Amino acid sequence: MDNNNNNQIENANQNQNENEMKNLEKKVTKNLIKDYSNLLNENSFKDFSIFVENKSNHFEIKVHKSILSSRSPFFNEFLKEQKHPNSISLNQFNKKEMESILSYIYYGNISFENQENLIQLLEISIYFKLNLLKEIIQKKISNSINYSNFFQFLFQNRNLNSNEIEIKCFELINQNFSQIQNNENLFNLTKEEIIKFIQFKQEKKEIFQFDFFQFLNEWIKKRLKSLRLKKSEHQKNEKKRLFHSFFSLFDKDSISKQDFDKLKQFDFFLPNSFLINFERTIFQIKDQKKETKIKEKDEEIQNLKLSFEKKIEKGEQIQEIHNQKEQKLLEILPQFSDSEIIKDIEYVKRLQEWINDNDFFSKMKKGFSAKRDGFDCDKWHSICDNKGKTLVIIKTKDNFIFGGFTQVGWTNDKSKWSEKDRNDDYGCIPDSNAFIFSLRNDKGDRKPEKFIIQKGKEQYAIFYDLNYGPIFGGGDIVLDSILQSGHSDFGQSYNLSNGIKKGTNEAESYLAGSYNKWVVDELETYFI
Repeated sequence: MDNNNNNQIENANQNQNENEMKNLEKKVTKNLIKDYSNLLNENSFKDFSIFVENKSNHFEIKVHKSILSSRSPFFNEFLKEQKHPNSISLNQFNKKEMESILSYIYYGNISFENQENLIQLLEISIYFKLNLLKEIIQKKISNSINYSNFFQFLFQNRNLNSNEIEIKCFELINQNFSQIQNNENLFNLTKEEIIKFIQFKQEKKEIFQFDFFQFLNEWIKKRLKSLRLKKSEHQKNEKKRLFHSFFSLFDKDSISKQDFDKLKQFDFFLPNSFLINFERTIFQIKDQKKETKIKEKDEEIQNLKLSFEKKIEKGEQIQEIHNQKEQKLLEILPQFSDSEIIKDIEYVKRLQEWINDNDFFSKMKKGFSAKRDGFDCDKWHSICDNKGKTLVIIKTKDNFIFGGFTQVGWTNDKSKWSEKDRNDDYGCIPDSNAFIFSLRNDKGDRKPEKFIIQKGKEQYAIFYDLNYGPIFGGGDIVLDSILQSGHSDFGQSYNLSNGIKKGTNEAESYLAGSYNKWVVDELETYFI
């Protein structure tokens, strides 16, 4: 019992001693803060001057070099760089702001009474490289952001790049999107801020509702209006480019099937790869019946292929005819011997007849193949620009074969562009001898056909844009940046086939089977 009592007394004494030590430590810290506060307020030993505000309101604040250099990396660097510095002019700050920062530098105190100057204080903390103060102010700002002021803080943050402020503003936009979707401030977001917001929602694994896509469409319209693009084709190209930059970010889990169906009203501007990937994900995975039908179709095709191969093996005469056709093809034009597209001698004859240039045919080579060189418009331009006479042949996944020929070719020599486009980054290239063609079109058993440029439209023969692949006319044939998708507004600049009217579904689907839902299997480009 005596030992227990002694232990209790000893523990009590130890706790009392520890509490006394803590109180003494607090007293030391309190006195230290008081001493540094007195040091700032008195003029003793001050050896450096800070001048703030403009000439009409010029204030001098006396301070100590040693304290500034030990507490602020900014002042430390400045004082080391100068040999004998006695002062510095910081006219971008007012007296009150500077005194507030100095109170923090000297003794760790700063006033947050005026909420309106939080952004200014954050800017100053960044300027003087006071990282701990920066974190404190960011937290203070984040706590003060609410529904009534988040746009103000988001726009003020553009020069500060505070991730914490940006995330808080995005959270409020996300929570209140349905209420603010027509707010003019929402349309003042930059392209980079919208991209960050999309990434923010996807990191949270949230579903995008259709009202967000409607907002994107309206934002792009306002952006195009501010750019004041005069040409409708330029407007279309810019709108498509902006849609591509946004929709390349979306993954399969961020859009519901119901909203994906609604998105098809924008399909002219959506990347084909986006539509294809989402249709694949939504319809092939979720619809088991359709998947089963696809497998059955594949098996049927495989069985037909095996049956055909057996017939070929048995039919020596058929094989001999095939060999003779290939040999004749090589004799007529060896340049097509490694073509992935031109396998029919009739196609060769047609191309020879249409181009009617023996010199070109005898010297031409396959300069570009998408399967060999990559589905990328930058690569296509690096190989195919400034080559003069150029033949472009396209084969889709659905076995449509079409293309075009130009005497001038795609060139960045602006003297060959239309005069009105020579001050732009992209423009039309006139060519009265250019034409487009269709070699294979199984709809209605159509024969190969050539289409010449319309009278008066010669200046729109081809279009040069580094962000796209080959473009014929004002949209007759357009390949986008990845060369695997595009659109065909046939009849804009080239003559249509007899009996077909411009703007009809028949015109838009004539070359590739549809207006913009075709996928390129191979793109070959020939030049000398």
